Amino acid sequence: MKFAAFFRNLNLGRPPAPTRTVLEAAFTEAGAVDPCSFLTNGTVVFEAGSPAKAARILKAAQATLRRDGFDEPAALRDVAGLAALVASDPLAGVEMDEVYAPCATFLIGTPADGVSLPSTNARGDMRVGDVRVVSWHDGILLSLTYKLGTSAGSPNAFVERTLDVPATTRVWNTVVRLVRKHAATPDP
Repeated sequence: MKFAAFFRNLNLGRPPAPTRTVLEAAFTEAGAVDPCSFLTNGTVVFEAGSPAKAARILKAAQATLRRDGFDEPAALRDVAGLAALVASDPLAGVEMDEVYAPCATFLIGTPADGVSLPSTNARGDMRVGDVRVVSWHDGILLSLTYKLGTSAGSPNAFVERTLDVPATTRVWNTVVRLVRKHAATPDP
């Protein structure tokens, strides 16, 4: 099975983040099969025999990285689940004319009991400032960001502030590209 680890605040080569070589070596040392850093944003794809094994690998890789000076959480998702999400085309029919970027935000951990995202805002469109929620399930928030003034919205800040758990965000196209490159394709 393939898994993707999405690290928070990891931009390869920018201190205190590790280099690509160090990041991949931490996963290899932890027992991952064929770890591969995807882009420069702190995403690692690797193989493991089960979700539990993948979680142990991530935890061990994080311990190695922490020892080397990088201490940030990461979300773990199976690539098959990401492929199913991409195949569902969750942004179909969404008006993109004014959108700065569609994003996927991965929760790292579970919100406290009773804490959840609001189902709607006062306008009824679930747009909070410069972030509009498209869907929310299985610890993944799909959202649209808008540019108000000189900066774009931050779904990561919105999720962390609202749910009080760490999260990490990728532009939706990064998830699509990851799936295209790493998901198993059925035989014709």
